[in-house]
Parts: sequence; structure tokens; C-alpha cells
Amino acid sequence: MIVEDVKKVQVVIAEDSVLLREGLTRLLTDRGHEVVAGVGDGDALVKTVAELAGDGRLPDVVVADVRMPPTHTDEGVRAAIALREAHADLGVLVLSQYVEEQYATELLAGSSKGVGYLLKDRVADVREFVDAVVRVAGGGTALDPEVVAQLLGRSRKQDVLACLTPREREVLGLMAEGRTNSAIAGQLVVSHGAVEKHVSNIFLKLGLSQSDADHRRVLAVLTYLNS
Repeated sequence: MIVEDVKKVQVVIAEDSVLLREGLTRLLTDRGHEVVAGVGDGDALVKTVAELAGDGRLPDVVVADVRMPPTHTDEGVRAAIALREAHADLGVLVLSQYVEEQYATELLAGSSKGVGYLLKDRVADVREFVDAVVRVAGGGTALDPEVVAQLLGRSRKQDVLACLTPREREVLGLMAEGRTNSAIAGQLVVSHGAVEKHVSNIFLKLGLSQSDADHRRVLAVLTYLNS
């Protein structure tokens, strides 16, 4: 068993493949987190979270497959959106086999914190997956680079981001993936101070005041992707 010194989070997993559901459970529990429930369809997910919330045990985050029974189209993401509307403090991380821009956009629309969209291939990197779950549970974002790339292409044409320089757009794209300032500095091969300056300029240009300090990073990312 591998137990790391991290804040324990409580998770509900929604995945119709029993094998994958058990695998995700093992990945999380081996690292000290608690999977409080595992379900196989969207209706069961909504019902289970409602019951937990009714008992005063709302989980920190839900990990849900986009496509689940009975039609294997959008049941999972629809359940995730419904849960976000019902429980503002619940983090939602959805997994998908492919980038489905419509679903990603709908999930992100109106969110202020605690949201993620990863391709299932990303689960193969155990540390990256678990870090994403913890980050979303804590109110942050975790977006797959391929999702960011597709939404970025659409976003570039919108006026709300016209004020950003190409480098600021690049920094914001890496922020959307959930990277820290230090990680961004390493990726772009620039100083930590340079990244901090770009981030400050992004906040300023997007009109995110100091009063929004707790979630300015998330709000900046969502402004970027929802534009």
C-alpha cells in the first residue's frame, strides 16, 4: 500500500466498468483518500450524492465517466452538471475517452471552482490523476491539455481575450491545465518572477480584483474557456 502525506479527500466514483471503477478506487485509497461510494450510472450518482448530503456527508469530489448507461451518450456529464447546480461546494471531475468539446463547455459554464475534465488515458499517470482529484476537491481546475487546446482554438477569436498578449495566453492555457507558477516557469523556461508578472497582468486585464483572491486563478481560467 502506498500512502502519501496529503490531505485526505472523500470521493464518489461513477463508472459503469466495474474493473475501471475498482481500479480507480484502489489508486485513490492506496494514497490515503476515501472512496465513500461507487456507482455505475448517472441516476445512481445523483441519488447517492443526495443521500450523502442529506446525512451531512457531502463528498469533496465526484469522479464520473461522461458516457454511462442506459444510452452511453451523456448521462455522466448530465449528472455532473446537475450535481454542480445542487451542491456548489462539490468538486466534479469527469473522464472521457475522447475530447468532447460540447460536454466540456457545458460542464465549465457557470462553474466558479472545483471542476475538471480529463481523458481516460491520463489515468495511466497515477500521480497526475490523483493530483487532479485532490486539486478539484480543493476548488481548483484540472483540464486535460488536449481539452485546453481545442477550447483555446475557439477562444482565440473572442474579444474578451483580445487584450492578452500571446505569452499571457500561453500562461493562461497552462494555468487551465492546473499547473502551478513554478511548473509554468519550468515549461516555458522563464523565471518564477516572470510568470508571476504574467499572471498578475492576466488578472488585471480580465478585471479580477484582489477581493476575488481565493478563486482568481480559477475565474481567470473559466473566463478563458467560456469566452
